[in-house]
Amino acid sequence: MQLALKLAQKGLGKTSPNPMVGTVIVKNGKIIGSGYHRMAGDRHAEVIALQYAGKNSKSATLYVNLEPCCHFGQTPPCTEEIINSGIKKVVCAMIDPNPKVKGKGIEILKKNKIKIEVGLLEEEAKKLNEAYIKYMTTGLPFVILKWASTLDGKIATVDGDSKWISNDQSRKFAHKLRSQVDAVLVGVDTMIKDDPELNTRLVKGKNPVKIILDTKGRMSLNSKIVSNAKSERTILATVCADKERFENSNLEVWKLKENQKGQVDLLSLLKKTGENKITSILIEGGQKVLTSFMQEKLVDKVYCFIAPKIIGKGLDAVAELGIRKISDSVQLKNVEIKKIEDNVLISGYPVWRN
Repeated sequence: MQLALKLAQKGLGKTSPNPMVGTVIVKNGKIIGSGYHRMAGDRHAEVIALQYAGKNSKSATLYVNLEPCCHFGQTPPCTEEIINSGIKKVVCAMIDPNPKVKGKGIEILKKNKIKIEVGLLEEEAKKLNEAYIKYMTTGLPFVILKWASTLDGKIATVDGDSKWISNDQSRKFAHKLRSQVDAVLVGVDTMIKDDPELNTRLVKGKNPVKIILDTKGRMSLNSKIVSNAKSERTILATVCADKERFENSNLEVWKLKENQKGQVDLLSLLKKTGENKITSILIEGGQKVLTSFMQEKLVDKVYCFIAPKIIGKGLDAVAELGIRKISDSVQLKNVEIKKIEDNVLISGYPVWRN
């Protein structure tokens, strides 16, 4: 199963909105076939592994990190292929949360007298497909907040300078994150100040969909992002965009619900992204955007790069959250700490209180 998970991870950033799946087929203690789902619309991992194993699949055991599908999508159901192959046992790490599957694949295999074992390395499997699970169970994308700060918690000086707080390797890691998610989001203030490209440059990988949070439609039509919008999908999330102004910009304009503050309603934005099969979003905004997502409790995961620099007065990563006691602070669970040269990366999952 560890090998199946390792194979599945090869599809990171390429399979959305599908899950990452890896399969290993074992017979008499030897691996006779393996495969992974390479990209959405391509063959499923089980089918690839069965094709490698061929006739040797009869009476073998199939290991897979997610319950085999049992419905017709862009490809035929994997359960059918498994049954026809003569596989005698299937070991899967977790049940597929997709309502079209959700235990049905297991039941079909059982009815065809195939032995089933569920739950081996389940937690590891859930972590691998955390974005897929969130999307399938809520219809909303998995939201990741990312920022780099100094040792004293600042993301910029009083004059707004932030280049560069983190080191080269940390920035490469950040670009790797971009290549793994469906979309990256920033606010209009970041657009006006930095004119970022928001693509994947420092590592090999796909470019994410770009989302600009711009309540009043203030962004410049001369920005790098607008220049690249013809070839790279770019979304303007707003409440009052001037249709004529953006008509020839190649931007995809989403006019969304307004919240009580007169800003884009973030939950409406996430629902719209989910409807567009965007299953994960990396938030790279400045203080306003980071704070807004934290205030609305819409964050699933946090990545914070900390550099050994002290600047004193400056811009905090997150502003007012209404917290007056340390006991009421937003605590992260399942925290991981990684050293990146002289930087430290802390990641974890916020525990939200009702």
